[in-house]
Amino acid sequence: MLGVRFKKAPPTVYVIHFETGKMKRQGAGLCYWYFAPISTVVDVPLSSKDVPFVFHEVTADFQEITLQGQLTYRVTDPLRLSAILDFSVLPGGAYACADDPEELLGERLINSAQVTAKGLVQRLTLPEVLGSVDVIVASMLKTLKSAEPVLMLGLEILGLSILQIKPTPEMSRALEAEAREALQRRADQAIYMRRNAAVEEERRIKESELNTEIAVETKRRQIRETQMAADIAIEEQRCVLIDARVQNERKDADSRAYALETSLKTVQDVDWRTLLALAAKEGDSRLAISLAFQELAENAGKIGQLNVTPDLLNSLLTGSDRK
Repeated sequence: MLGVRFKKAPPTVYVIHFETGKMKRQGAGLCYWYFAPISTVVDVPLSSKDVPFVFHEVTADFQEITLQGQLTYRVTDPLRLSAILDFSVLPGGAYACADDPEELLGERLINSAQVTAKGLVQRLTLPEVLGSVDVIVASMLKTLKSAEPVLMLGLEILGLSILQIKPTPEMSRALEAEAREALQRRADQAIYMRRNAAVEEERRIKESELNTEIAVETKRRQIRETQMAADIAIEEQRCVLIDARVQNERKDADSRAYALETSLKTVQDVDWRTLLALAAKEGDSRLAISLAFQELAENAGKIGQLNVTPDLLNSLLTGSDRK
């Protein structure tokens, strides 16, 4: 029949059928016949959509950065969304509006996301922004889920991801240089600590060696003191021995002197000539020669020349008895 058409929608499309200005049917994945001249068909997609974005913002320290990411959403209230944006379709399936409503919806979400990102980034410095990606993502996601434009459009934010936060090339090179210097300082500090540890270890080794030498010298000193004490004890004993020996020798000398004195008392008043005759009679030639020398000594002034042979002296010294 002319103007009668068949509508078959997938389950990810919510269909709203108006006929003569009144809603006749609605639902996801509907199949029905309708009369096109008096009907208006609205197709609201229910599947999730990914909207990429790129934001250029300025941080709290006046540094320009670029945020690149992606926003994922889905429609939870198609009736409310259809009342705000025109999702009506032509019989061929194309949108009747000149502007694609899905693109308009993505632009509104991106604008809300950009306003949220601007409020976060402007409170942070560049290093804080670069080091707080997870915090920024969590804060933006929480803010967007409860944002008035999102609730008004009947949408649900499923996810938000920031792929990269990039500063300007000049600032990127400056940060790289700063990071290199910090790493170099850390490397120098590590080298210093390693050298300091080596010096400290060497000091402990030297101290241990000195302590060992001190212990060895202490033992040596103890050995020397022990040896010295032994030597002193030996010398003391030797001194006692020498004193005893001296006393014994003195006693022996006294006894010999007493014996000699006793033996000489008998001849003390005897003339030496008598002793010489007696010595000659007894055959003691040495005593006789000795008495003769004594007489020569007494009469030395009367002697003109005296020759004494070596044999005579030798016999007197060696004690041989020559007649």
